[in-house]
Amino acid sequence: MLDRPAHKVLCTALLEDAAVLASSAPLAAVLRRSTGIQTSEGLQMCELIALSCRYPARLTTSLTGLAARAQKAVSRNHDGWGAAFYQGADIALYRDTSAADQSPLVPWLEAHGPEATLSMAYIRHATQGSIELANTGPYVRELNGRMRLFAHNGNLTGIRSQYESDRRRYHPVGDTDSEAAFCLLLETLAAQEGDYKTLPPVDERLANLAVLFGELRELGPANFLYADSQTLFVYADRRFQPATGKIEAPALYLLSCGSEQSPELLDQNVASSFAPGQHVALISTVPLNDKPWRPLAEGELLAIEAGRIVARTCLPTRKKN
Repeated sequence: MLDRPAHKVLCTALLEDAAVLASSAPLAAVLRRSTGIQTSEGLQMCELIALSCRYPARLTTSLTGLAARAQKAVSRNHDGWGAAFYQGADIALYRDTSAADQSPLVPWLEAHGPEATLSMAYIRHATQGSIELANTGPYVRELNGRMRLFAHNGNLTGIRSQYESDRRRYHPVGDTDSEAAFCLLLETLAAQEGDYKTLPPVDERLANLAVLFGELRELGPANFLYADSQTLFVYADRRFQPATGKIEAPALYLLSCGSEQSPELLDQNVASSFAPGQHVALISTVPLNDKPWRPLAEGELLAIEAGRIVARTCLPTRKKN
């Protein structure tokens, strides 16, 4: 294995907390509690997680937490999984159609997975499209010489008919609403970016995404993770809430931490968890431990670079529920 520069650090303690607590009995009990609320297959959504940090860190131990939630007793999200790691100008992409808690790739990634400043992982609950690799995210495409990365949970009813109504440059390989949404996003960005070798200012990119995400959320619950190799964009909408039986916010949570917060957020026995100046932003569909996760508001859109929020907006109240 190649020697890694000293500034490459592991966010191990934080992510191990996530793995342990994500598989805890209280979390499983939430979906099985005797409240009279039934967890319908049609209301289940995929699990998402993303990591942005200043210095390379490993997302891989969080796959254990996601895999635990994929067990049938917890979230029934057992229709495949994927993880993506920016590596220089390209993306290392790992996907499998088996249940994450049964896939041999998950422990392999824990032992050998790459460090990165921008990573994304996903566990699928199939709502549109059969269980096959083409329908398994995250999804990757190239635009203007930059690798773009995308994941979504929710159910965008009718998006494929909307997509097929016009001639497009980007075409889905599979049958999911998520990939169709990604192709629509790329079509929009291609027109806006032109032949730029450099990306537009982050505020401009955020505003452009807000318009498209605002349109897509009218088709159904729409939570998005999108990265353009420089910035991670996070859009929070709604998801099924077992406690109320409703589809409502919050759908995504944010945990931010820096080296100055290590006594509160990290296992002090792991000396290499944070280097001076390190900063980490972790996004998840549910809080994975008892740290100070912040629920994102419905319509909240964030731009995150090197573990810090660099731009934010919030869409107005949706037209319909």
